[in-house]
This record gives sequence, structure tokens and C-alpha cells, in this order.
Amino acid sequence: MDPCPFVRLIVESLSLKLPNTTKPIGSTSGIHSAATPCYCKLRIKNFPPKTALVPLTANIDSPPETSSPAVSFHLDPAALRRLQNKPVLLTVSVYTGRMGTSCGFNGGKMMGRVGVMVNIDGSVCKPVVFQNGWMKLGCEGGESSKPGASLYIKVRSEPDPRFLFQFGGEPECSPVVFQIQGNIRQPVFSCKFSADRNSRSRSLPSDFATNNINRGWRTNFSSTKEKHGRERKGWMIVVHDLSGSSIAAASMITPFVPSQGCDRVSRSNPGAWLILRPHGASISNWKPWGRLEAWRERGPVDGLGYKFELVTSSGMTSGIPISEGTMNIKKGGKFCIDETLKDSRASPLSNIKGFVMSSSVEGEGKTSKPMVQVGVQHVTCMADAALFIALSAAIDLSMDACKLFSKKLRKEFLQDEQDFLS
Repeated sequence: MDPCPFVRLIVESLSLKLPNTTKPIGSTSGIHSAATPCYCKLRIKNFPPKTALVPLTANIDSPPETSSPAVSFHLDPAALRRLQNKPVLLTVSVYTGRMGTSCGFNGGKMMGRVGVMVNIDGSVCKPVVFQNGWMKLGCEGGESSKPGASLYIKVRSEPDPRFLFQFGGEPECSPVVFQIQGNIRQPVFSCKFSADRNSRSRSLPSDFATNNINRGWRTNFSSTKEKHGRERKGWMIVVHDLSGSSIAAASMITPFVPSQGCDRVSRSNPGAWLILRPHGASISNWKPWGRLEAWRERGPVDGLGYKFELVTSSGMTSGIPISEGTMNIKKGGKFCIDETLKDSRASPLSNIKGFVMSSSVEGEGKTSKPMVQVGVQHVTCMADAALFIALSAAIDLSMDACKLFSKKLRKEFLQDEQDFLS
């Protein structure tokens, strides 16, 4: 398998030095320079803007001791072609006051901005540093906005090659999965989806009952009270290689059931999947690799909540969380595992570095053919890539599993159709 060229443009070490004053910054912000951090907006033409907090520092003679987490722009092959031999300007605008908007107006007041010219030529092959140090904060005309106001900023790029895959259809339709490289689409996996609601054991690893690390957890699962016609269970998708061998799977091991008195899966009682890899010589034996929980978030925006963790040898109660978030039910979003975007002091697993994977998820009711990106450093064989394909299928299928129980699912899920009537 050959990867596609990707480049990550990283902005990090952001920190702000303000003039020594006890006056509020700006007549309306009410923000004192001595105590309150600011924030900034980062913009590159034709890319969505990014926002980051900017902590304050008192010493301009050395790099700051504290800084904000890194912010990244991902340059895919199309963007790399577009920017070839065309330097691009990264603009960083610094604000004081509240981040975001209120009643349609910006909550902060701009102090000034800096600009860094970026030329990505050569970044596909090696890391490049474009800026690393203090820059004087300027206004529109280039003059200093505040005497002594300076921004510390490091801007660098690094090669980030990725394997690119796409489902040929919706996961519940048992599609072929293609690897994409430029204009070439090559089939590399096939998927087989089943929704056997009446057989719980078939959706578990065959050695699950004898596996010591999972014995206690399975007992808890088996005691779950079943509600006829009010649960979605037994879904499973198996990923096969081109020879037909099963090399990964996603199995629904905790039913998706509505909370009492409503028709939605709540965060307090989420459904769950196991992401499985073959274990031993027999292809009927599976070993848990990861666990995905999903639920339907309440709030001003209807959302699909999720949490993914790696399973350890200590069992299901000591998993290592590596991705958690919410995506819009109507608009969909992107499931992502990217350790570079996290504070290094809070990194959950020392051997996970940089971008791991991402998968597109369409909104409820829309045709979904997930696009999956996987970092090259996390794939040593086809079976490794298949695990991420299975995980992508599970998060996509969770959008259906968390559909309101007052609504009917599509026919691919209806093994026992009368159980799903709305």
C-alpha cells in the first residue's frame, strides 16, 4: 500500500507579552493585562479559521514557560498541488475579551496581528521551520498597536503521509472499501454487515467467556434488562481482506436502548461496540482492541456523543481513552484521533504520537460513504488498517443506533422488522 502525501502546518508556543500596566486593555473589555489571557484567530486563505487561547508571559528575553496547545492545518494532496510554488500568508489576530460571539457581535476587541509567510515547497519530504520567536504585534497599517506588545509564535511544517480509504457504500450495505491514491481507486477490503438481534453470543468473541480479562464485564452485560422492540442489539460488521479472510470486526456488545420516559439513548446509559482483531490460529477467535461508546446528546444542538478507548490487558474497566467528543446529528462531522492537538502533559499514551486517524460521518438521513485517513506510522500491515476501517464503520453505524426510537430504521437493520416499528 502506498500512502498519499499530506503535510501538517503547526502553529505552537503561542504566548503574549503586554506592556506593564494595570489599566484595562481597551475601554470596553474590562480585561487587565496582568491576569487574563487573550485569544487569537489564525487564518490561511481557503482554509477554515482556527481559534486558540494565548497565555500571558512577563519575560520577553526567552521562550515562554507556558504556551497554548498546538493548532494544526492539514494540507491534503489537493491543497499541496494548489499551494505549490505559491507562498501563503498565515495571519494571527490577537484579541482581548470574551471568545466567540454574543448577539451576533464579536465578543473580543482586536489588539493587533502578525503575519508569517509560509512556503510549503519541500515540506512533503522534510520538516521546515518558518518562524520561531517573538514578533511585534502590529495593526492594519503595520504600526505597533501597543508599546511593547509582542507575540511569541512558532510555525513549522512536517510531512504527515496517510493512507486514504473510502467505503464504496454505506457500512450497513456490506460495501467494498477502496484505497485511494490520486485518481486510482483500488479495492482492498470487503465488509459484511449483519443485524442478528436474536443472538447475543454471535456478536461476541468466541473465546469471550473464557477470557479472564473480560469475564466480570460480560456478567454485567448479560444482566442488562431487555425490552422487546425497544433496543438495538446484535449488529456486527466484519472486515475481510481480498483473500476473504476476516481481519477485523466491530461488534455491538452493549445494546442501544432509550432512557426511561423518552426515546433517545442517553449518556448515562450508552450503547457500546468492541473493535476486534483475530486472536490465534482460528479465525473464529477474536481479541478486543478498542471500545467505542455512543449516545445522543441533549442541548441546543442535537449531537452524537462518543468516547473511544484502547483495551488493555487489565480488562474493560481500565481502557485508555484517546478520543471523545460530539458531532452534529444533522450535519455530521469527523471522528478523529490526533494526539498532536492535545496538551502533551495530558497525553494518555506515550507511544501514540501525532495524527492517528480520521473518518467522515454524514448527518442523520444522509447517504454515508465514510472517507478514512490513517497515519502511516500506525499501519504495519493490512490488518492494522482494517482495525481503523472497523472503527470507522462503528462510529458511522452509531448514528443509526442513536436514532430516536420514535423513528424507523432502514431495511438493512430490520432482521426482525416488527420489533422496529415506530
